[in-house]
Amino acid sequence: MPGEVQVLIPDREASSRLASDRIEILSVELLDQNRIIIEDLKHLATTLGLEFGWHYLLDLCWILSLLDLRDGLRVMDAGAGTGILQWYLAKRGAQVISVDRLSREALPLRFRRRFRVRGLRAEADLLPSGRAFLRNFRRPVHGSWARKWAVRVVAQAKDLWGWLRSPSGDGGVLIYNQDLAHLVDIAGDSLDAVVSVSALEHNTPEGLKVVVRELMRVLKPGGVLLATLTARVDQDWWHEASSGWCYTDHSLRQLFDLSPDAPSNYERYDELFAALKNCAELREGLASFYFSSDEKGMPGGVWDPQYQPVGVYKIKHG
Repeated sequence: MPGEVQVLIPDREASSRLASDRIEILSVELLDQNRIIIEDLKHLATTLGLEFGWHYLLDLCWILSLLDLRDGLRVMDAGAGTGILQWYLAKRGAQVISVDRLSREALPLRFRRRFRVRGLRAEADLLPSGRAFLRNFRRPVHGSWARKWAVRVVAQAKDLWGWLRSPSGDGGVLIYNQDLAHLVDIAGDSLDAVVSVSALEHNTPEGLKVVVRELMRVLKPGGVLLATLTARVDQDWWHEASSGWCYTDHSLRQLFDLSPDAPSNYERYDELFAALKNCAELREGLASFYFSSDEKGMPGGVWDPQYQPVGVYKIKHG
């Protein structure tokens, strides 16, 4: 029925194709191949008041089409923020550890009502709802006294309304405010999967090596890391507006400790980039926040992709 998250049958053919480590620049064909997933994501985003990064539908489709998502799956969303993937996974019955170095201790009420959200270290990671509501209400706002109060009242009224109208009882999310390089409260060999949507590129290259080792540590043998980053074909490049590194095939192999024989489609870089630039669906779906900022992946809301998303699939062996 419309508005319901549908039960999807995993694409076993796709999973078998990715039964080994590999690198994959994400094709816009993912959009047509995953229409049910996209509609579910869009509906959930609307109910939670979220928008998508300009290429995130590609990232999310790639991850979700390859993840063996099942009830009780223990999965980390690495660099989660308040992004949609953690909530989608919980909706589907996964037990999610949501990790980000930026604090979510004052997580808005609408997420708490919809999902069973707890702090991994109790109040050190997640304030009680009442304190969080007051903290968000008192958050600094620029402008006149009247504007400050208007912005605060409207924002908190929307959050409270979202809390009241959201159904309760969906899957569990543990909030863990921690640097990905030091996951000291997560035991080794304890998780079935680690997913990450366009977050790891915000580390330095040296820092990313440390993060990857730590993510692999917490995976069980046979567990998978599914991470999307950003790609360039000729040399690594720092994209100033989005504050992220764009990596070559060679660099990704080194950073993720992938074999020289691991498959890659970087030879199709130009072809895939041309299709991305001409993708009307992504261009016309730009989120509102791009039009008010020059410090994100599509400055000023002008459609001009400077990089393309790339996925890394890595299995923990032994």
